Amino acid sequence: MTTQPQGTPEPERSGDAPFQFTDKRKVDPATGEARHEDQPAEPEPAGPGDADGGTDPLEALDFEPAGDGAESAEVMAAKAEAAAHLDALQRERASFTNYRNRSLRDQEAARSQGVQDVLTGLLPVLDDIERAKQHGELEGPMAAIAEKLDASLAKFGIERFGAVGEEFDPTVHDALMHNVDADATSTTVNLVVEPGYRIGERVVRAARVGVVGPE
Repeated sequence: MTTQPQGTPEPERSGDAPFQFTDKRKVDPATGEARHEDQPAEPEPAGPGDADGGTDPLEALDFEPAGDGAESAEVMAAKAEAAAHLDALQRERASFTNYRNRSLRDQEAARSQGVQDVLTGLLPVLDDIERAKQHGELEGPMAAIAEKLDASLAKFGIERFGAVGEEFDPTVHDALMHNVDADATSTTVNLVVEPGYRIGERVVRAARVGVVGPE
C-alpha cells in the first residue's frame, strides 16, 4: 500500500471539476463591450424558480390590472349617459310624431271647415238654380254654367242629396210635410223642397222634403 506524503494535496477528481463552456459571441450581452475570443461566459443570473424547478416562473409577475375599478366606473357612467341621451331622443321623436299628426289633423279640419263655409255661403244661389231646373227655366248657357258649378263642388267632396222616392231618414231628411197613404208600406220622400248637402260624412244641411207614409 502506497502512502502519500503528508501535506501533498490530493488530485482533483474529474467529476468535481466545475463546468465551463466557451462563449463564441463577440459582444458581451451584459456589458455590450467587445470580448476576446475564448473568454468564458459569465453565468446568467438565475430567474425566479430556477433553483428548485418547481415554482411557476410567472408567479413573481404582477398580472393584477391597475385601475380596474376606476375604469369600470367610467364605463358605467358612459353607459348611463348614453341611456339618458337615448331616452331624451326617443321622447323628442315621440313628441315630434304627435305634433306632426296633430298638425295634419288641424290642417284637414281647417280645410274642411273652409269648404263648409264656402258651401254655406253658396246655398241660396244653389237653391235658386235647383228651383230653376225644376221649373224648366234653366236653359242654354246658364244650364252649362250650372253643370260646371256642380262639377267644381264635386272636386271638393261636396255632394247633393235628396230625391223623390228615397226612403225617409231622419238623420239626413227634414220632413216639412207628412201625408198618409193607405197603400204605402214605408215612409218615403214625395217632394223635395230644398236638396241637402254634405261633405264626406258631414251633413251641412239636411234635405227639406215632404214625405208620405202608411197611417
